Amino acid sequence: MAGNWLPAAKLTGSGRPVLEPGEVECSLLSSADLLSEENPNFPHLKSGLLILTTHRLIWVQESSTTSPPIAVFIPLSGVTHIFPLKKSIKSMFASPRFRFQASLKGTMVVITLIFRGKSDIDSFLEKFWEAWRRKGWEDGVVKSGPEASGSGHVSGGNGGFAVRMPVVGVAGILRKEQEMWENTDKSLQDAFQDLNALMGKAKEMVILAERMRTKLLSGSTSQATGTNDEEIGTKEEMQELLLSVGIVSPVTKESAGALYHQQLSRQLADFVKIPLERSGGMINLIDIYCLFNRARGTELISPDDLLRACSLWEKFDVPVMLRKFDSDVMVIQSKSHSDDEVFTRIRSLVTTPDTLRAGITASDAAMTLGIAPAMAKEHLLAAEAKGLLCRDVSPDGFRFFVNLLQEIDADDIFLVKEYGIYHTWIKAISAAR
Repeated sequence: MAGNWLPAAKLTGSGRPVLEPGEVECSLLSSADLLSEENPNFPHLKSGLLILTTHRLIWVQESSTTSPPIAVFIPLSGVTHIFPLKKSIKSMFASPRFRFQASLKGTMVVITLIFRGKSDIDSFLEKFWEAWRRKGWEDGVVKSGPEASGSGHVSGGNGGFAVRMPVVGVAGILRKEQEMWENTDKSLQDAFQDLNALMGKAKEMVILAERMRTKLLSGSTSQATGTNDEEIGTKEEMQELLLSVGIVSPVTKESAGALYHQQLSRQLADFVKIPLERSGGMINLIDIYCLFNRARGTELISPDDLLRACSLWEKFDVPVMLRKFDSDVMVIQSKSHSDDEVFTRIRSLVTTPDTLRAGITASDAAMTLGIAPAMAKEHLLAAEAKGLLCRDVSPDGFRFFVNLLQEIDADDIFLVKEYGIYHTWIKAISAAR
C-alpha cells in the first residue's frame, strides 16, 4: 500500500538508512505517524522512526515483525509548501501535528506528521525548515554557463587601453584606498573559489570511498572461493585505506536526541564489519574505540557511550555481539565466529614436535592466528578451560602445552600406545635427549 505513494528506502544490516552521496542526517524523532488526513487512499503509517536528512524525510517502522522493516521516504525536493504549526489550548492536550504539501508521483498530497513521543518537536521543525530552504540535494548539480569574473573589465569601446587621468589630493587618496580594497576583495574571492573547489573534490572523494566501502561489504558475503592471494592483499589494502576515510554522517546527540545511543549502536554495528573481517571475526573493544573515534573525526564519543552502544546489540537483530571473557576482557565478535575453529588451529600448533617439548606462548599463538597477543592469551585460556591445554607458570610467563591426560589410561598409566599425541610426545622427548 505504501509503495503506491512513497518510494522505499534502503536500510543497512542494522536497520539504519543507506544515505545518498552528499546526504547527511539532521534530526531523528521516534513514535511518529505519517498520514494524509485529506486523502483516505494514502497509507497510515503508525509509530515509526522519523529521520530527517538534507535530502529526504525517511520513515522507518520501529516495532517490526517483518524483516527487513518497512522504510519509505519523501524527497524534500518534492515539498512545495510547509504549513505553520498551530498552537492553541486544545493542542496542549493532544499530540502535535505538522502538515506540509508535497508532490508524490505527480499528485499533490497534504501530509500530516503526528508526534506521539516526548522529543523536542520545535527543534525538529526548525531543522526541517532549514533543510528545505538550503536545498542540499542541489549541491551536486553543476551549473552551466560561463562564470562572471567581475575582474576582467576593460575600459574603452574598441578593446584598447584606457588612459587613466591622475587624480591628486583627497580624491586621489580615496581612489587609492578604493583600489586597495578592490584588490583585497578580488584576492579573497579567488582564495574562496580555490577553497570551494578543494572542498568539492574532497566531497567527491568521500562519496567515492563510501561507494567502494559498500561494494567491499557486499562483495565479502558473495566472494568466490577461487580468489588468489594478490586479490586478497589488494582488498585488505583497500579496506585499510577506507577505514581512514571516516564516517560521512556520524550520529550525534544533537541530531539523534533521546535516540542517540540507539542510533549510535546501529551505526557501530555497520562500522565494525570491515575491522571484524580483517581480524578474523573478533576484535578488542579498545581497538574498536580508537578506530571508531578516528572515523568520526571531531564527533568523538566516550568509552561509556561505546560500551552502552555495544550492550544494546542484544535488543537489535545485528550480526555482531559483545563478549566478555572470564578475565573481564571485552571484545566484539561476529555471531558467525566459532571458537571450535580457533581451538582446532591452536591444537594443530601445540602438537608439532617442537611445541610438544617447549610449549607455546601467547605471542606464538598470536602469530599463528593473526591477532593481538592479548586476544591470543584469552583464546589459550579458553582452550585450557575446555581441557585442551595445560598451563605452566614460570618467571618467564605463561607457557601452554597440549593436555596429554586425556590419552592416558587411568587403569594402566604406564601403558604407551603406538599412536596418538602421547606417543608423539614420547618420541619428541626422547629425540631431544
